[in-house]
Amino acid sequence: MNNKIFLKTVGVIFSLIAVLHFFRLVFGWEAVIGGWMVPVWLSVVALVIASVLAYKAFKYIKQ
Repeated sequence: MNNKIFLKTVGVIFSLIAVLHFFRLVFGWEAVIGGWMVPVWLSVVALVIASVLAYKAFKYIKQ
């Protein structure tokens, strides 16, 4: 697989993850995994991490 295609795919996937976590924060969606209620602060952390990874992936495409 071409490096640019891989980075673009990774960037899109992490962008979608970041958008979903953002929507969870804005709309107050609940997340339950195996009966465990996922705290909102964990979505904030995931939003930041996914956003940084998406940014880095798109940044490396230009190099």
